[in-house]
Amino acid sequence: MTQNGDDATLVRRPGIPDLRMTPEGAEPAPPQDPQADQPPQELPQDRNQALLEAAKQVGALLKREGHLFALAGSVAAYAHGGEKNMQHDVDFAIRPRDAEAVAATLREAGLTVYTPPEDWLIKATCFGQPVDIIFELAHRPVGTDMLERAEELPVDSVRMPVLAPTDLLWSLTAAFSEHHCDFGAALPIARALREKVDWERVRRECGDEPMPAAFFFLLERLNVI
Repeated sequence: MTQNGDDATLVRRPGIPDLRMTPEGAEPAPPQDPQADQPPQELPQDRNQALLEAAKQVGALLKREGHLFALAGSVAAYAHGGEKNMQHDVDFAIRPRDAEAVAATLREAGLTVYTPPEDWLIKATCFGQPVDIIFELAHRPVGTDMLERAEELPVDSVRMPVLAPTDLLWSLTAAFSEHHCDFGAALPIARALREKVDWERVRRECGDEPMPAAFFFLLERLNVI
């Protein structure tokens, strides 16, 4: 998930735990073979279904351990009725203070977990698919209120909390900046969920930032909103 843009790597924010799994001073890096530590399972060749299987596995783990979380990103859009056209990874939102405990849960289940240079998420691999565990959306820490607004929905055969449509569209739109403005990825999600979204709230929370305003203009011209 690239919702925070390239400029999110500049400053480590206070209160974000350091979850580096390598010795002190060493540069963290994903393993050469991300599938080596994964439980054996036959996955479909279809990438969308493979991402769904990874989402189901991680969601089930987090649910079983009682973590407060919500599915986010393109898989969340699919759970709300959007197209089965996933992006390149699976996204989960958690609170910053829960990052260490969530990382421990995933490691204990045999998943590879590591800290990238960006200071707003940790990364994991599940069945060879990338999973982003995000504790900051559009430069704002994920809060308890957002996660409590999540809707319990089936993701294929596994029910789990999924970001509410308005929070999901806000997380995509508010993140647009000069460094990250991929309207093409967000447009199908906005089309699919438009009747479920409180667009006035999304506009209000985005303020007068130019890139979100440009996206709203596009949505209006296309009669999405």
